Amino acid sequence: MTDHAKRPVPGAARPAQAPVTLSIDIGGSGIKAMLLSPAGKPTSERERLDTPAIPTPHAVLRVIDRLRARLANFDRVSVGFPGVVKNGAIFTAANLHPRWTDFPLQRELEKRWRKPVRIANDAAVQGYGAVKGRGVELVITLGTGMGSSLFTDGKLCPGLELGHYPWREKTYEDYLGRRGLDKYGKKQWNKRLREAIEQTHQLFNWDHLYLGGGNTKKIDFELGSNVSMVSNEDGILGGVALWRE
Repeated sequence: MTDHAKRPVPGAARPAQAPVTLSIDIGGSGIKAMLLSPAGKPTSERERLDTPAIPTPHAVLRVIDRLRARLANFDRVSVGFPGVVKNGAIFTAANLHPRWTDFPLQRELEKRWRKPVRIANDAAVQGYGAVKGRGVELVITLGTGMGSSLFTDGKLCPGLELGHYPWREKTYEDYLGRRGLDKYGKKQWNKRLREAIEQTHQLFNWDHLYLGGGNTKKIDFELGSNVSMVSNEDGILGGVALWRE
């Protein structure tokens, strides 16, 4: 699906299956949205708009409102957010703006749209779209920052922020996020990623590792049989999983 595909006509007939989920993926460079069936299958094209240059809560909400207008008919909302989320409010947003701290995003969207909303870390949502539910599975997203989520037999272990964990002289994100890629170059970035894969295997004893995010296209080495690259769309397709419990 392309970002510039023909948009659904606002007010068009609702798909036969309900509830329809509006799934939103907030990223450091882009914000994406798509309508999903109860089984998590796309019922619309994926829409994308750039993340504002100064990504304060209200600037990002204006972009989300524009996406919502393109995808008019839905029953509930799932949001993947790049930071720690607690009880529907934002606890950290290292790659967006300090004003996000303690911002009640779930409550704000429910007030604006009169729909039920659930919010989770973006890497957790991508993980829900990628994992198979067998054993220990780790998901790492390589984009503006470095996201992570850990699952045991398909159940999320919440709160993992591996990207901000001390590693070498800095943190994982300092080496493997976009800052690290720009500062150290592709060759050194790949070397550090190899090291991180081995390090996380020793740390978590994962059975399978999934790598997502826009910078996976920079990977230039062969991955092991228990390491897979996943589509960026998993960050949207996993949105239905937020309503399973």
